[in-house]
Amino acid sequence: MNRWSFLALAVLIAMPDLAGAQDRIVQTSSGQVRVETIARGLVHPWGLAFLPDEQMLVSERPGRLRLVSRDGGVSAPLAGVPRVFARGQGGLLDVALAPDFASSRWVYLSYAEPGPSGAGTTVARGRLSATGLQDVQVIFRQVPKVDGANHFGSRLVFSRDGRLFVTLGDRFKFNPAQDLASHLGKIVRINPDGAVPADNPFARGQGARPEIWSYGHRNVQGATLHPTTGVLWVHEMGPRGGDELTIPQAGRNYGWPLVSWGRHYDGRSIPSPSTRPDLAGSLRQWTPVIAPSGMTFYTGNLFPTWRGSLLIGGLMACGVVRVTLQGQQVTGEERISLGQRIRDVLQGPDGAVYVLTDEASGEILRLTPVG
Repeated sequence: MNRWSFLALAVLIAMPDLAGAQDRIVQTSSGQVRVETIARGLVHPWGLAFLPDEQMLVSERPGRLRLVSRDGGVSAPLAGVPRVFARGQGGLLDVALAPDFASSRWVYLSYAEPGPSGAGTTVARGRLSATGLQDVQVIFRQVPKVDGANHFGSRLVFSRDGRLFVTLGDRFKFNPAQDLASHLGKIVRINPDGAVPADNPFARGQGARPEIWSYGHRNVQGATLHPTTGVLWVHEMGPRGGDELTIPQAGRNYGWPLVSWGRHYDGRSIPSPSTRPDLAGSLRQWTPVIAPSGMTFYTGNLFPTWRGSLLIGGLMACGVVRVTLQGQQVTGEERISLGQRIRDVLQGPDGAVYVLTDEASGEILRLTPVG
């Protein structure tokens, strides 16, 4: 038996009982959509990545990484996952495969890491083996670690040139998002081994952390590449109002907490972005919030009318928000209600849409057209 047979066996050991599970049908502007439960019993699943054989790696926020087979078998927790700070919004967050995964077997994880002064978002990588992750190494640590349990980010996206974007929350500390000596409230860009690319906007120092790509962000939990241009698109959560869709450019300041479309939780106003034309703006804002998390461009064939749309997971929207575009202009929006908090959304190899529900007994759902 080879090593991948062992992985398959590990999945079969923990096959869920989906007997009696019934598909749901939801109505959309493009017709009826079938919502099928692929797997259940996951504890606050956060990130999902498809392996070349179409199995799925799924992270659970309490600190577990699991392998899920195409027919929904959920493995025992894989070994080698670093210890996480599993409080509040912290824990094991995103999972991504290296661009050369087929040969290197590198799997990347972002997670809230505990430390003497608090916690911060960290990125580690390990090689996927028959039993889990091996040769695990930390390649990035958010500086500084601070107290509190909110706003860790964090999505992992590889660009076409092999660099890794990591989105980092402001840790609910507000002003450090404007401090270039801090990683809080930033998007960073690193090489696959954690080294700083020479063409980063602050790579030569200038009193700034050299990993920084853009700053003035609040809590970015969705990031993806445009399928045509290869440019990074992100969304971030606003306070009371003001979730934003943005194309973060190198070295630009996106304004938080100097400006926002929302208000502070205690009701205090925040200057509108229109008052600061020197700061970078957004393509769209949501007030009331949708609490976006996870995002992908749809490029498949199963949903022809969705092709080119952004699909955004909504925690408050309790479904998928489909945003239509003309270039960089938002032309429309549709709310696809699923009745559950959606933490991540991806297009599968089969062209279906897969979503993770953010629940104590979370699920992987598969969306396909009816008929």
